[in-house]
Amino acid sequence: MSIPTDHSYPFDPTYGLDLDALRAIQPPEPAPHFDEFWRARHAATLGIHPEPRLSASASQHPAWHVQDIVYTSTDQFEIGGWLLLPRDGLVTRGLVVGHGYGGRDEPDFDLPVAETAVLFPCFRGLSRSRRPPISSDPARHVLTGIDKPETSILGGCVDDVWLAVSVLTELYPGLEGRIGYSGLSLGGGIGALAIAADRRIDRGHLVVPTFGNMPLWLTLPTLGSAGAVQHYRTTHPDVLQTLRLFDAATAATRIAIPMLVAVARFDPAVAPPCQFSVANGLATSNHHETVILDAGHVDYPQMEEQHALLVEKVRHLFRAT
Repeated sequence: MSIPTDHSYPFDPTYGLDLDALRAIQPPEPAPHFDEFWRARHAATLGIHPEPRLSASASQHPAWHVQDIVYTSTDQFEIGGWLLLPRDGLVTRGLVVGHGYGGRDEPDFDLPVAETAVLFPCFRGLSRSRRPPISSDPARHVLTGIDKPETSILGGCVDDVWLAVSVLTELYPGLEGRIGYSGLSLGGGIGALAIAADRRIDRGHLVVPTFGNMPLWLTLPTLGSAGAVQHYRTTHPDVLQTLRLFDAATAATRIAIPMLVAVARFDPAVAPPCQFSVANGLATSNHHETVILDAGHVDYPQMEEQHALLVEKVRHLFRAT
């Protein structure tokens, strides 16, 4: 065990909870009309044609054909990213990969997958999907449209994932029902919300997911996006009512596909109790697995060893072997 003990954060990123306490945390009561809200949003989003446009990419890799891609999401938002296709073998699966608030400068060429078309969309407002006046600063990005469920940028990011799935099924109709999702931090929380409402996604991998257990998320000190929303809440006390509809832990209770979730016991950016709320919300009969990391969003002594183990589990999840 290598949970950091020497740090300069003005709070304890373990929140004083041992593993038994973290495993005992349960998702909050769902927001009224949670399921109706997401069903209606999903149905409306799937009515949009994403019109994918592919072009040659400046990125090159010996194992992958790399193409730049742009598609249209809700609100006529142009989503940029990359599409990787294996240089050898057939395309038998699809994978959509989300990212954290740091955005993405290039695809992750080291994913342990084979015979897979991998789509790396950049969430609206970030990296290749920047569009003024949306800020790429996490503390401001998360506040975009936060006053109403219909305008929150979190919902738009979920739309971006759903339409990424639509892009893959349009480009490769044979992938229907064989598309997974992987995402960390921001991409983990968005992924839980997206997977819960989209039966086209057949398995998921979430790493240190945020947006779990919003009542806790709004109270535990953190350096992440939650800190910005906590400050916003001091003058907008009703914001919790909107955020309850974007609770990744509530969404997890609706997920009925195999999941691999990695959660951390020490994390200054996404409070571990909120991460565990997502993992603990998954039904025990769904063949899902939880991997417990000593820390998230920081380096730590056994990080390489633990992440190597996680990579092997990801390889198995997405049937690369």
